[in-house]
Parts: sequence; C-alpha cells; structure tokens
Amino acid sequence: MEGGGEVQSGTTGGGEMGVQIQQSGRLPDFLQSVKLKYVKLGYHYLITHLLKLCLIPLMAVIVIEASNMNLDDVHQLWLHLQYNLVSVIIFSAVVVFGSTVYIMNRPRPVYLVDYSCYRPPSQYKVRYDQFLEHSRLTGDFDESSLEFQRKILERSGLGEETHVPEAMHSIPPRPSMAAARKEAELVMFGALDNLFLNTSVKPKDIGILVVNCSLFNPTPSLSAMIINKYKLRGNIRSFNLGGMGCSAGVIAIDLAKNLLQVHRNTYAVVVSTENITQNWYFGNKKSMLIPNCLFRVGGAGVLLSNKLGDRWRAKYKLLHIVRTHRGADDKAFRCVYQEQDDVGKLGVSLSKNLMEIAGEALKINITTLGPLVLPISEQLLFLATLVSKKLGNAKVKPYIPDFKLAFDHFCVHAGGRAVIDELEKNLQLLPVHVEASRMTLHRFGNTSSSSIWYELAYTEAKGRMRKGNRVWQIAFGSGFKCNSAVWQALRNVKSSPNGPWEDCIDNYPVQIAA
Repeated sequence: MEGGGEVQSGTTGGGEMGVQIQQSGRLPDFLQSVKLKYVKLGYHYLITHLLKLCLIPLMAVIVIEASNMNLDDVHQLWLHLQYNLVSVIIFSAVVVFGSTVYIMNRPRPVYLVDYSCYRPPSQYKVRYDQFLEHSRLTGDFDESSLEFQRKILERSGLGEETHVPEAMHSIPPRPSMAAARKEAELVMFGALDNLFLNTSVKPKDIGILVVNCSLFNPTPSLSAMIINKYKLRGNIRSFNLGGMGCSAGVIAIDLAKNLLQVHRNTYAVVVSTENITQNWYFGNKKSMLIPNCLFRVGGAGVLLSNKLGDRWRAKYKLLHIVRTHRGADDKAFRCVYQEQDDVGKLGVSLSKNLMEIAGEALKINITTLGPLVLPISEQLLFLATLVSKKLGNAKVKPYIPDFKLAFDHFCVHAGGRAVIDELEKNLQLLPVHVEASRMTLHRFGNTSSSSIWYELAYTEAKGRMRKGNRVWQIAFGSGFKCNSAVWQALRNVKSSPNGPWEDCIDNYPVQIAA
C-alpha cells in the first residue's frame, strides 16, 4: 500500500480491472504453500508426450544399426525372418498399429505467422491534465473522487501518450452504442488491415476466427462484424468470447490451437481487444474508478497456421498453454465483479483481496508450468526443498525456480505498475525482463488482453528476439484466471511494418518516476 493506504494503483484483471484495496499490498510468497497436486499436473502434461519422447531415440538407434549392416548381415536377417514368419507378422502388426495411433494422435504444430497491434491516431491521446479537466467538467465526480483519480494517475506508470476513444473526448462524454461500435471497428479493422497487408493472406483463406472482448458484446457479434467487413467464407468457424477479462487473449489462442488440431491445412485469426466507450464509470465509488484511470484503447490481430509450408515464414511456434481457473472459490469468483453502485451506476467492483487471489492463481499456474519448461536441475532443487518442507522441516526455505533459465523474454500483462513490481520481485526477474511490460503500460496503458502483444512487439522492435528464444506470455483475468502461453522463435525476428513502436522505439526505455 502506498501513502495513506487507501488504494494501490495496479490492476490485475481483464476487461474487469484489478486493484488492491486497503492493506493487500503484495502478492504472497508463491512457494510457501505449494500443493503437490499442481506439480503432478505439470508432470501429467509432460507424460502425455512420453510416447514421442521414447520413439525418437528408438528410431535413431534403429537407423544407426541399419546403416552399419553389410550384405551378409542383411542376408542372415532375411533367412532368420523366413523361419520366424509368425513373429514377423506379429511384430509388423504391432508396428503398423502403433504408428497409426501415433500419427492420428500426435499434436500438429501451430505456427504464429505474424500479428499486428492497433496504433490509435494521435488525436485520441489524453494527457494527465486533460484527463482530470474532462473528469471535472462532466460534473459526475465529487472533489474526493477527482483527487483520488489524480493520485492514481501519478502512481499508475502511464505516460502522457495513451489513448481514450473519441466519445470520451467529448464534453459531456457520448457513450452510445454507435460510438462503441465505431471504437470496435477502428481497433479490430485497423489491426486486421495491417495483418493481412503484412502476411499477404487473403481473408477467404481464413478457416477459423476467434474474437475476445470482455465488456462489449453487441448483436450481431464482433466476430460477425469482422466476417461482414472482410467477406469471410460462409463455412468459417467463428467464436466470440465475452466476460473473460484480460487473460482472454491466451484463452482465445488456446481455442484456436485446439481447432487447428482438428481442421487441417488452414489459418486461424485471433482478435483480442477491449471496448471502453460504454464502460466508463461515472460514479464516486473509488474501487470502481481505477479502470477509468488505467484502461486505454488497444487491440491485436494474430494469424496462426497449421500448414507445414508456413514454418519457413512464421515468427514463432506455440509450445505450451497452461490455464488456471479459480472460479470454484467464491472469493476468487467475486473479486472482480461487474455491478451497479449504490446509486445505480454501472461499474466493476474490486475486492480488497484481489492481489492475494491473483497470487494464488499465479502460484498454481507456474507450479503446473514448471515441469514443462524448467531445466531438470531446477526441478530437482525445487522438488527436494518442497518434499523436505512437506516432511516437517520448517527451517527449509522454499526454493523459487529460476524461470530465467527457461525463458529468454517475459510478457507480463501490463495491468498495472504494482503487479509488474511484485512479479519482478517474486519471480526474481531483472529489470530488463519486465522492461517490455513497463514500457507498454507507459506508452499504451492497460489495453487488456492485447497488452501481451504490444510487449512482444516491443521486444522485436528492440532487436532482442533471436532464433530459438523462448517467450512467456502471462495474463490475469476476472473469474479469477491466470493463463500462460509459451512460444519459441523460429528465426531472428524483426518488427513487422507499421508496428506499434515503429515511430518511437528509440525513445524507450524511459525513466518512470517512483
């Protein structure tokens, strides 16, 4: 908690935004109470690929032995097989059956061909003084609320170049359905126009479309708006995800990945965004005012493919997705809750336990993810200290695995300054590892589920993405959820044309006031 201790200026949620209220100022120490079932879950994911791990060395041994055989060896083998026909038939049947099962069930690789982040026009920029003056002129906020918003902005980590939609620049604001549709169209079509231009993929080639936006779900849906705009084909498999918060971008990728396992030789487009126009809070309940200060216009379009021919031009290959959902717990379920305040004004209510709940979700997520990505040395150290502690040795300090050995780049959802600070501390990251998150928050604000793509674009624009590098995207959302996606760079990745950082990357990183 900062200052007098009323509200800390970070968020962890999605379209429903997060903040810790009163004295819930820090995430808990992740490994003080790790449950073995989540460690076992990670190893369960690992064992599902055991057949492939065993077959690869077995095939290598067979190939090596065969290459060392001469003509006499081949003749002797043939004579042996002639007198053991039953054994040959049984062996052949087992090989054919096993190969068929493996081929039918092996996961198909999913490639990230390219992605595009929307860059709002300069006329939508909002400076601190402009934001506060507009808030004052609306007449909806009392002096206490105005002062509260001023303090949040000063501590937020946002800069002076973030953007709010056109309707919020008007005095009084005009949050109509038409204005919300206009915001959605500008963001989604802006990102997709650039994506199609950079990849030369025709809209008619898209077989799967997944759109996620938490708080704005019109009829027809946002996915239908995209289909209408680009005249996508009639048999496209389209999905529209709502109410899932800032972590919905990873959920959308997971859904697209699963569909690409079933539908061969096709492209999937994922669009992640949030809509501010109709979700501005015009009341004086402080726990509902945070989103006004932190959430800004943004969105991203992502092109995925399961075509082997796309591997040569794709940027990344998807390695893992791990999703954690705490919705069965009542406190977690209600910690980010859309409702009306005492005077009937709609907003998002934020629990004082939000940071604690986010920490628990993150702890479960990284405990499950660890066995999939950590070197064996880190896993052994972690398990040794964990077992010792479970056996009653209270003096053993919990060992926090070094995730820097598993990942080269980190894209922590830019939900708020406080959460980035705590993740940096608890995961023992270096400032450079959270630089992309801090600079995304500073330049674009909290753009909800699309923030992890602005962060990835920052890393590329800095020229830091090398072939073989692994990237960890991690996001939080209402429900309460914590989701991770792991990618591997297939080449030295450069920033795509018209990227969000194209005109300003040389100005970053900037020093952010404490």
